[in-house]
Amino acid sequence: MWRSAQPGSFRAVATEFRSPLLIVGIRPTPEKLVRRSAYPGRSPLAIGSGWSRTWTFLEGEWHEGNVPIMGPRTHAAWLCSIVFDGARAFEGVTPDLELHCARVNDSAAKLFLKPTVSTETWVGLAREGIKKFDKDVALYIRPMYWAEKEGPWVQAHEPESTRWCLAIYEAPLRTPRGFSTTLSPYRRPTLESMPVDAKAGCLYPNNARALFEANSRGFDNAIVCDMLGNVAEFATSNIFMAKDGVVFTPAPNGTFLAGITRRRVIGLLRKSGVAVVEKTLTYQDFEKADEIFSTGNYSKVVPVTRIGDRSLQFGPIYTKAREFYWEFAHSSAVHSGATASSAVSPGS
Repeated sequence: MWRSAQPGSFRAVATEFRSPLLIVGIRPTPEKLVRRSAYPGRSPLAIGSGWSRTWTFLEGEWHEGNVPIMGPRTHAAWLCSIVFDGARAFEGVTPDLELHCARVNDSAAKLFLKPTVSTETWVGLAREGIKKFDKDVALYIRPMYWAEKEGPWVQAHEPESTRWCLAIYEAPLRTPRGFSTTLSPYRRPTLESMPVDAKAGCLYPNNARALFEANSRGFDNAIVCDMLGNVAEFATSNIFMAKDGVVFTPAPNGTFLAGITRRRVIGLLRKSGVAVVEKTLTYQDFEKADEIFSTGNYSKVVPVTRIGDRSLQFGPIYTKAREFYWEFAHSSAVHSGATASSAVSPGS
């Protein structure tokens, strides 16, 4: 599954790549960090104190608050046999809820967990839980599976010990004021080395490394490449760029999860007449882009306002993409729950 559209051997391409850690050399002072960040006055990695209002369906009933779900012997707690997915409820809509619920089952199977909850049950529980919150509050909807017990070889879990829960909590959508980005020294793995075709918890520490490293140099996010040095995605979401009115995004090559929101935005742009090309892209392509923006379930469609030392404006393609997505989210199809169309598959 892992491929590159560019000729040349892995060794030749990898040799040309220089880590930004070597290029930068000295990390900026905290004062520079604040000046360069799109989140002035605080680290973009900072969180508020305490937890937002949360309801979790666990063991057949709803529990309020951040309820404990694991013990020190739980396999997932120390060997990361856990998958999840994330949907959104905001402004009275739940776009692509069915697809996110279907994908968590697909992810579970790929990690040799036992998906025991049907998509319909996940969706029904999600709609039941949403009613516990104020209708104007934005929510994150997170179905999860994890292994409780180890198997004979310890590292491999016991599939029959799979447990699950559904957590729903208040999580405001990020204001689309834009963010800064840079090239990460870290890389996306391949399917041979990690379960990149699943939304698995074990993938996210690498994303966190990319974020912490970029933040230490005064950037909000990072562009992460695959093992050949071609752009895969942001540390937090899928990536798009526009050049001369054409939209480009990295072609899925088995090194990153091509997201549900990504596929939805591609379809909406193409339906409106905007050309969208999926191809191999380099960091240098993004440095020359007219626009850059991200798509992901947590923040939906958000623009980049600076790459390296180059500032970018909110462009017309990004503006269209966000407007089209919001129109889709509020469409009659979403309100009726008929979002699991053939246009977007659960694995995308």
